[in-house]
Amino acid sequence: MDKLTLQKKAVQVRKNILTGVYSAQAGHPGGSLSAADILTYLYFEELNTSPEMTDDPDRDRFVLSKGHAAPGLYATLAVRGYFPEEEIKTLRKLGSRLQGHPSIQYLPGIDMSTGSLGQGYSAAVGMALSAKLDQKAYRTYVLCGDGEIEEGQVWEASMFAGFHQLDNLCVIVDNNNLQIDGPIDTVCSPYPIDRKFEAFNFHVINIDGNDFDQIAAAFEEAKTVKGMPTVIIAHTVKGKGVSFMENKAAWHGTAPNDEQYEQAMAELTKAGEALCQM
Repeated sequence: MDKLTLQKKAVQVRKNILTGVYSAQAGHPGGSLSAADILTYLYFEELNTSPEMTDDPDRDRFVLSKGHAAPGLYATLAVRGYFPEEEIKTLRKLGSRLQGHPSIQYLPGIDMSTGSLGQGYSAAVGMALSAKLDQKAYRTYVLCGDGEIEEGQVWEASMFAGFHQLDNLCVIVDNNNLQIDGPIDTVCSPYPIDRKFEAFNFHVINIDGNDFDQIAAAFEEAKTVKGMPTVIIAHTVKGKGVSFMENKAAWHGTAPNDEQYEQAMAELTKAGEALCQM
């Protein structure tokens, strides 16, 4: 899929994120928007999976370890055809398949229930080890938040993955530099992130996580790495695509009101129209 098509898909993903959070009047838009380009590339280009492969034992696995960014995952799955996009409006509602955090028991395409930070990462490491033990070719991808990696469990799992040379594991850190209480380097700094992962025997790639050319190159490089897992440190903008949300910690877990929703959707519609003129 060419870059322009991916950019258009990402705009629709961002619209779905905003629609879901606005409809629920709850949820986490900031970190969902920052990761929208990565999620779009994963589901439309990188992952060997599809709506028809949800039970295929040889499919690639994806774990959203920062489970609070569920609106981003749901938005992407809807655009990819896993369920009707209209269902996005049921986010967090009683009886909905789209709960506040991903649940494997409700929705096809979810490979792991997540929410408690760090646990999804550990589960992904287990999936990668399982593939090695069973001599399977599938790869495991896990998306973490930069605030999430303040959890000690992440580093235990990293130590295990590096020691066992899990080169079928690709970790992506959504490094938007903001968590619920503010900048990560003032809350409990995990920096330098790259050197920490290097110490655990990871191949490290730093990219602009909102640039599809760099995203594509990083995932291609990751597939060539042997004898160690890969981490892609994706430097992103929290709230990316909505002017008044960008780089604002307040939008970590805040829903837009009517006026804000209209402005956000107008901005995204304009962005989509500009892409159609290219």
